[in-house]
Amino acid sequence: MTVQAVSLTVNGQRHTLEIEPDTKLIYVLRNDLGLNGPKFGCGLGECGACAVLVDGRSVRSCSVSVRTIGSRPIVTLEGLGTPDRLHPVQQAFIDHQAAQCGYCMNGMIIAATSLLTRNPHPDEAEIRDALRYHLCRCGTHMEILAAVRQAAAENLGLEVSP
Repeated sequence: MTVQAVSLTVNGQRHTLEIEPDTKLIYVLRNDLGLNGPKFGCGLGECGACAVLVDGRSVRSCSVSVRTIGSRPIVTLEGLGTPDRLHPVQQAFIDHQAAQCGYCMNGMIIAATSLLTRNPHPDEAEIRDALRYHLCRCGTHMEILAAVRQAAAENLGLEVSP
């Protein structure tokens, strides 16, 4: 494979990197751009810890190459809100203490944001369906569901800024 100049828009900022276009997105986000929201979990697209938003849809960044993304905008956990003004889904996860180890939180928050962007008022089955392929081994499922229900009920600016 040949190294090429590749441009990506991540969290509203344009980046041009000299990389192999078939590099998995997770490596570029974490290693080249220093973004630690997406976690490397299984490396197979099964656990959801590496999820990011691409065009507002949840995508497993360990399973897609930079070439696959093309010019579509990418939003990571860091791009949802700021420390001073959290995204409503991030705040709901804090309010409900929906993390123990926190490893799955990136994927859960990204999946919930994707769902609520498409469907601001999901029912319980739709929430569970959106999260069903995101693994949490600590057992905070009830708190996670409560957080998503809170964010849906508040329906406060669920759009993604960048």
